[in-house]
Amino acid sequence: MNMYSLMPRPRRHRHIRSSFDYDYWRPCATCLQDIDVVVLKMEEMESIRLKDHLGMDQREAAELMKVSQPTFHRILAEARKKIGCALVCGKAIRIHGGTYEMAVPPGRKFRCYDCQHVWEVAHGTGRPQNCPNCGSVKIGRAEDDRGYARAGSGVHGRHGMQ
Repeated sequence: MNMYSLMPRPRRHRHIRSSFDYDYWRPCATCLQDIDVVVLKMEEMESIRLKDHLGMDQREAAELMKVSQPTFHRILAEARKKIGCALVCGKAIRIHGGTYEMAVPPGRKFRCYDCQHVWEVAHGTGRPQNCPNCGSVKIGRAEDDRGYARAGSGVHGRHGMQ
């Protein structure tokens, strides 16, 4: 047997679409010095958000996180176990770490009302002034592109692994 056959394969990064505006929960009736902490990984928090908060089925949520459905199920089960332990035992929950990367939404799509041309513009580059196809100033967001950030699944600042 060679050395490489004993090594586990590297863990693939899970795609996270929400960075969460908080990273710590604790029972209000406890002192910070005396409290035990459960660490919930970012991918575990994302699995809770997708399945329990948004009500997605596991196959759809697994696709969003770029993992298999059985892997998503294991991540979700571990997250629920940790949250259950924290609630029953009065422990704090810290959301931190894991193997993940922030999923960057695709660029914004625009449509020309004169020639019906649809094109994509990278986030952070500003609104285009005219159509790259015909030069018309009669442009707007493409209907299929509306609402990505309003759905609560956009990127909120933190990128990469932590």
